[in-house]
Amino acid sequence: MLRISRLTDYGTLVLAYLSTGEAGLASAAEVATATGIALPTVSKLLKKLAKSGLVDSTRGAQGGYQLARDASEISAADIIDALEGPVFITECSDNDSHCDYESVCNVGGAWQRINVAIRRALGDINLTDLQKSKAPVPQFEFAGLPISVERKA
Repeated sequence: MLRISRLTDYGTLVLAYLSTGEAGLASAAEVATATGIALPTVSKLLKKLAKSGLVDSTRGAQGGYQLARDASEISAADIIDALEGPVFITECSDNDSHCDYESVCNVGGAWQRINVAIRRALGDINLTDLQKSKAPVPQFEFAGLPISVERKA
């Protein structure tokens, strides 16, 4: 099953809070209180997000964290890359593949196309989109065929 980690889910909540700009620069403690995520987890996430360039940090008594760019310019792919690393659904989907069966595999190309489609879909959804609870479910195509994406009740 393809599934993001709980940390990535929490990281998205942290970014969503920072995108509101309500607090200007927000301390890790403020983010933890506002999101309900434990402070050690928020601190860990903010460090990773700052290292990846999604969040800017300012040190000092008046310091804190803020988005490094507008929420509309931060894609779901950017968030996943920052917190989990690039999405590769199979070994051969990785740019630096080391699959023992690659020379005789006749399905690797299909998995690579699927990986590209997933990556493209993640790149098309930004942080602003992620925050729209009533947003319509996006429609995707793979190999010219529509893919149905349904929300769980």
